[in-house]
Amino acid sequence: MRVLITNDDGIDSPGLAVLANVAHAAGHDVVVAAPAQEYSGASASLIGQQSDGRLELVPGTPPGLVSGVEAFGVRAAPALIAFAASYGAFGDRPDLLLSGINLGANTGHATLHSGTVGAALSAVTQGIPALAVSMASADPVHWDTAEDVCRVALEWLTENLPSGRVLNVNVPDISQDRLRGLRSARLADFGAVQAAVKERGEGWVQITYEEIEAEHEPGTDAYLLEHGWATASLLRPPAHDPSDPAPPEFTTAAADHEGEAVAVSRGRTMSSGPEPTDA
Repeated sequence: MRVLITNDDGIDSPGLAVLANVAHAAGHDVVVAAPAQEYSGASASLIGQQSDGRLELVPGTPPGLVSGVEAFGVRAAPALIAFAASYGAFGDRPDLLLSGINLGANTGHATLHSGTVGAALSAVTQGIPALAVSMASADPVHWDTAEDVCRVALEWLTENLPSGRVLNVNVPDISQDRLRGLRSARLADFGAVQAAVKERGEGWVQITYEEIEAEHEPGTDAYLLEHGWATASLLRPPAHDPSDPAPPEFTTAAADHEGEAVAVSRGRTMSSGPEPTDA
C-alpha cells in the first residue's frame, strides 16, 4: 500500500521517523510530507503559505528516517497536506495516511483542536483510512514502546480499512515492560491541557495552557493512559445528526422555482499565510 506520513510538530520531529519506519518495515510504499514548521492546534485547517499561487516545498528529513523513504517539508498545515496528497501532490494518491507520532497526548474532546487528528480527519473525508498516533510526553524517551503499539495499530488498520473513521491512538511514555497493553477507549470529557485567560489589557489578551491533574472517568482514554495503557478510539468527521430538535426552517416565494440551478459563490477553500521565509 502507498502510505503518507504527516504530523503537526513539523518535518524535524523524531516521531515522524518512528511512524514512517514502522510502515516501511511492514512492506508499504512510504512517503513523508510534513509541515515545514510546527502547526500544533491547527485542527483541520486548510492554511498554507503560497508564493505566486504555488504551495511551497522545502528540504527536510526527520531524524532517524530509514534510507530510501522520500520526505518533503511543506509550508502548510497538516490537514492541507492530507487534502493535497489525496489529489497526487506527493506522488500517487495514498491508500493510507498515518499522522504523528505527536509530542503530547491527544485525548478527550480536545482532539477537536489537534492538528495531528485534523490531518487524519481530512484524509478520511477524501476516502483515505487514517491513523493518528500521539505520545503522552512533550519530550518522549520510550519510542520503542510507541513502535510496538504502532505495529499493532497499523496491522489492524490495513486489515479493517474502516470507512470514514480515524483510529486515534495514544501511548504512554513508559518502558515496554511497564506498558499494560492496548485498550479500546471512549473520549474523556476534556483533554490533558486546560486553557485560561491569565491577563487582559488594552487591545490584548494573554491565554495560558497548562497540563491539569484531574480525576478522569474509568474507561476513558485519559484515564487509561494515566494508568499505563495505550488507548485506541475510533473518531469520525462531522456528520449529519437527524435527532430532535430539528433545525429551524422557512420558505420564501423563490421556493416555487425549485429545481432551477442558482449560481452560488463557493468562496475560498484555502487561506494564504505570510510570505515564506528562509527561517
